[in-house]
Amino acid sequence: MATSDTVPATDDAIVEEYILAVRIVETDAADGDGLRYRFDAPDHTDIAFADLEDARLYADVYFDVNGFVEEGTGERGVPPEIVQAGKDTLAAYLVTCPWSDVNWVASFYGATPTEIERYLSWVRERAAEIRSEAAERGLE
Repeated sequence: MATSDTVPATDDAIVEEYILAVRIVETDAADGDGLRYRFDAPDHTDIAFADLEDARLYADVYFDVNGFVEEGTGERGVPPEIVQAGKDTLAAYLVTCPWSDVNWVASFYGATPTEIERYLSWVRERAAEIRSEAAERGLE
């Protein structure tokens, strides 16, 4: 995975635009297999999702922990910032992984899918609050 110092210019459609130059961009899959949703943030590894909701949840996790380094995760596991953030944030991150879903995470935690959905809602709420407060303070 490549890492960029700035968010690159793109001709692709911006689906979501957040504060601090974070956005989700709709793009064609490199393998020609439909659309992908790329998460863009300064100094962040290139990552794309087949599902828009996974990309949005990933952005929420990113804001929930005030950013994290994804590069090298395959070799070292989950980014430490996410593990340290707590059970709900880790659950949300795991749901965004291509090999996972809410049912897998529920099984991993010994919980129900309803409990995992509750964790996801907490992460989404915190991320929305963080973005709202940052915007009120003039951070763009």
